Amino acid sequence: MMRSLLRRVSKLSNLPIRVGERIGLFDHIPAGLADGAPAPKHTFRWDLDKTYLRTEFDSFVDLAKSAIETAADKQAYPGATALLRALRQDGNRICIVSGSPTQMRQVLATKLRLDGVEYDEFVLKNNLKNILRGRFRALRAQIPYKLPAMLQSRIGAPAPFETLFGDDAEADAIIYCLYADLLSERVSLQDLERVLVASRAYDDDANRILDLAARVPKGETVRRLFIHLDRRSPSLGFRRFGPRLVPVFNYFQAALVLYEDKVLSARQVIFVALEMIDSGQYELGHLATSVQDVIRRGRLSRECALQLTTESTEAAKSGALSGRSDLPPFEEIAEAFRHRVRELGGTNPVPWEADEPLDYVRLVDEEHEHRRQRRRSGH
Repeated sequence: MMRSLLRRVSKLSNLPIRVGERIGLFDHIPAGLADGAPAPKHTFRWDLDKTYLRTEFDSFVDLAKSAIETAADKQAYPGATALLRALRQDGNRICIVSGSPTQMRQVLATKLRLDGVEYDEFVLKNNLKNILRGRFRALRAQIPYKLPAMLQSRIGAPAPFETLFGDDAEADAIIYCLYADLLSERVSLQDLERVLVASRAYDDDANRILDLAARVPKGETVRRLFIHLDRRSPSLGFRRFGPRLVPVFNYFQAALVLYEDKVLSARQVIFVALEMIDSGQYELGHLATSVQDVIRRGRLSRECALQLTTESTEAAKSGALSGRSDLPPFEEIAEAFRHRVRELGGTNPVPWEADEPLDYVRLVDEEHEHRRQRRRSGH
């Protein structure tokens, strides 16, 4: 029966490439930079499900619901759209790598278009191809899918700086740190081979990943990694990944860190905050608490938070809040935020441990065991 199905599929090989990509017969390969185009200044890599979009896939019912949702049904997390728009500046590159199946490309692309989000690359997982080839391990595999997609993307369009956005639902923290350490050459090809064995990658996939890792442009490139805590995982559990990885409960916290990284302006942080307030899920008090949280965790300095209130006040005076009669005068908002920052006093955050190399084989083994336990418990 499988042979008969494969013969039928082979007859479709003459389909136009765009049609083949849409139904999942052909892989969508990003084109990279056009001839003569300048290299990007900063690349921002995003996951979609549970990072940008509210998505449930813990059960078959969740998967079925997600598959039949229209673009208008799908909801972005408050602040995520404003943040992505802010990052879409001249010279920046937006790359999306999602574990959603290729058959959802049209509805997901429509959703991003409705949100006014522009991007340069959009890679989805070709699970139909995995099924037809009998590669059932690959259906849930994350490292053998996401890592080569990111490496291939960087080979096609290398940037001096990268910032990555993922979530706590799967193995994004491991994959992103592994990618960053490969670029900085903290992880050797021999180390990577052991990680790929632990991740149960198929041999040809592992060989392809090793080839990409050998060819990818190297450097201290990845400046920041954000993990959106969709599952409300304890933020303390991510300290082992070091200070460059920042777990965030919402996108106002991500905007605050990017402001201190000099990626966003005070005006852009305001726009993220306004979108969150307009969602009806956040009030000014929630945002002030978010500021205190990232300061307590040592992810934002008190001095930077106070500087932001000053610069935000200037931005408000220049029209950043024009038409927002629903809000108190910004001077009052700024003073309330300053008060919340000063409430923290001079408390110092817990110091970081020595920057020891991550044991990726152990991390992958732990992730596999965690997934097995979740399946046993019905999640």
